[in-house]
Order: sequence, then structure tokens, then C-alpha cells
Amino acid sequence: PYGIVLVTGPTGSGKTTTLYAVLKEIATPDENVVTLEDPIEYLVDGITQVHVQPKAGLTFEKGLEAIMRQDPDIILVGEIRDAETARIAARAAMTGHLLLSTLHTNDSAEAVQRLDEMGVEPYLLASSLLGILAQRLLRRICPKCEETDPVESPLLPGAQLRRGRGCANCNQTGYRGRDGIYELLPASEEIRRLVAAGADAGRIRWQARQQGMRTLREEAIEKVRQGRTTLSEALSLTRADEDIGPP
Repeated sequence: PYGIVLVTGPTGSGKTTTLYAVLKEIATPDENVVTLEDPIEYLVDGITQVHVQPKAGLTFEKGLEAIMRQDPDIILVGEIRDAETARIAARAAMTGHLLLSTLHTNDSAEAVQRLDEMGVEPYLLASSLLGILAQRLLRRICPKCEETDPVESPLLPGAQLRRGRGCANCNQTGYRGRDGIYELLPASEEIRRLVAAGADAGRIRWQARQQGMRTLREEAIEKVRQGRTTLSEALSLTRADEDIGPP
């Protein structure tokens, strides 16, 4: 397949790790895979990795232009940071390349709006977009000091909430390790139509939910139900769904 796949989230949410996991799943020895990163976070055998060095004149924009001359099959751009890189990435995806990259937005629908604000033409993005994955890393309740939380929440009536009391195993934080939560927005025909029409993030988000997309908040609350994390952690790292209803 060719087109753009984006992973979005704040710094430290595991975006680069996810991109490399995708690469490991889809890349074959016969494919020319090139990455453009600042810095290179993982060294991988069998692929060409380029370190962006703006002070030496090698920006994401110039690096991507150079990579296109190498006839790559799969391109990983560490981050789309500016308008020109965004436009080159979209054009690359339209000419038979699979392009993977990241953005900093609150959720998957806002990534579309961000690219529009960068100046990527809506018709170009609509034609090239394959999907957008938003993600967060929630702290996991420490298994050594886990206990029932006596506080009930109207968000989860009747649910038995869990918390970490704090112990030497978790440095008294009540948390040990992290769990990922994910919000996947596939570029369906209806989503592509909305993107081409310049629809805002709210309209795109609403349509995606009608098509079955589970929001980050829904995924976070499910982790609370499973006793994997606390309600306070889930609420602090995700937006309330009532804020992202129909336009």
C-alpha cells in the first residue's frame, strides 16, 4: 500500500516505538526502507537511517527531498515539523510510497486539522491519507501494593476501582510500568470526503465515532474497569468525550 500513516500524541507517548513496530511488521528484505530522524532512536539492520542535522544544512525538508531521489518503498520521517515537510510528505505518499510519521496533536482528528493549518492542500491529504493513530501511555497500578479504592465515581457506577497504596517496589508512587491506549482513525471514503472538503476536527471526529472509532477516553476508562490504572490517571491524560461530540 502507499499513502500516509500518522502517529500522534505528546512527547513521551511512545510514538517512535510504535512506528518502528510497524516497520518491523511490514518491511521485507526486498524493500528499500529509509528513515529521517532527529535523533535516530533505534538502530535497525537492513534499512538506511539518516540523522537530521539542521546546523549542517540537513533539515527534514531537504532530507526528505534527497530521500525521494533514492527510490524508496517505505519512508519513516521522525516528525512533521513544518509546512514544507508536510507538503513533500503528502506528495511522496501520492507517488507510490508508504510514508510513516508523527505529529503533536491531542487526538487523531486534530492531526488532519494541523496538516491543513500547515498548508497541505485538503485534496492532497484526502488522496494520500491511510490512517491516523493517537496514543497515550497510562501509568499502571503497582501489583505489589494494589488495593481497592474506597472512593466511588459517577463515571463508573458500581465499579470496584483500584489504586496503589505506595511501596518500595514503586518508589511510593502507587504505579509501576505503563500501558498504551490507542485511538485509530482509518481513512474511510466518508472521512476522505470530509478531509477533501476542509471539514474541521470536530466534524471528522464525530464521523469517525459513528464508524466505530473508540476514543482515547473510552480506552482509558476501559483500563480503569480492568483494574490496570486509576481513574485519576485516565482522566488526566485524556479529553472528556462530551467535549468532542457532534459539530
